[in-house]
Amino acid sequence: MSIATRVHEVRRRIAGAAERAGRDPRSVTLVAVGKTHTAEAIIEALRAGVTDLGENRVAEAASKKPHIPPATWHLIGPLQRNKARLALDVFDIIETVDRPALVERLAALLETHWPDRRLPVLVEVNVGGEPQKAGVSPAGAASVAQEVLHHPQLDLRGLMTVPPLGAGAESARPFFRELATLAEDLRQQLGVPLPWLSMGMSHDFEIAVEEGATHVRVGTAIFGPREAQ
Repeated sequence: MSIATRVHEVRRRIAGAAERAGRDPRSVTLVAVGKTHTAEAIIEALRAGVTDLGENRVAEAASKKPHIPPATWHLIGPLQRNKARLALDVFDIIETVDRPALVERLAALLETHWPDRRLPVLVEVNVGGEPQKAGVSPAGAASVAQEVLHHPQLDLRGLMTVPPLGAGAESARPFFRELATLAEDLRQQLGVPLPWLSMGMSHDFEIAVEEGATHVRVGTAIFGPREAQ
């Protein structure tokens, strides 16, 4: 199956999930995740109508981006402070802000090197409380969000999560529902819209859309299995 055919199939499934939830399918952005895949494969996805690209690793994205036509680039992997400047060179959106020190680093770099830029960011929430995963706890999300709001060059768009990997797609539903509930609580508490919910990957994106995802991060279902590194 070609990448173009897979993109079409993923979009069909997104539309079906959105319709089941009474939502407009156009309210869901497909972020094609190219981790370990070639620039040529990513270009094929762009030709099939993909507009948003996701990468987990800053250095890998930096090496591929010069060979790929314009797109909106999302950082969806953990960000270390020492790679923040390179990340700002490469990415248009950072989905994995999860601690005040990173907020301060991004804000300082923007003020120094990109004074006219406003960077869309998401607060990553570790809804499953998994110690090996990045993300702030649900209880700590308001504090990180407030830190972002203190910096006018950071544009807080919403929340992101990677739920625990369960036995099936349905096992992710409670975690997606928890993130949606947390977003609503933060809207009320902070008085900001938080329109984006980034949640759902190849194995569970339909469940995520049913629970309110505005962005789904799909790699394997578009590009096939990842190449070993």
